[in-house]
Amino acid sequence: MSEVKSLDERIERIYNMSKEHFGEVRFAGIKKHTKIGWVAKVQFDEFDSLIAEGDTAIDAVKNLRKRLKKIIERYNTV
Repeated sequence: MSEVKSLDERIERIYNMSKEHFGEVRFAGIKKHTKIGWVAKVQFDEFDSLIAEGDTAIDAVKNLRKRLKKIIERYNTV
């Protein structure tokens, strides 16, 4: 049986990935927006925020992690 990760663990993983690659992270979290649904966000001190949306909280966090991984992969190939 596969291990089910909690939302806190997923957000912690995104926070650690962001901090490791980009440096200082001001905020990493999720909130429910009345018009668009769940929004996951990582806010940096020196860059713009990264935002991803999803139908559920877990979907939003997964989408943000995928987006973050793509950016890191692109950066590492340059």
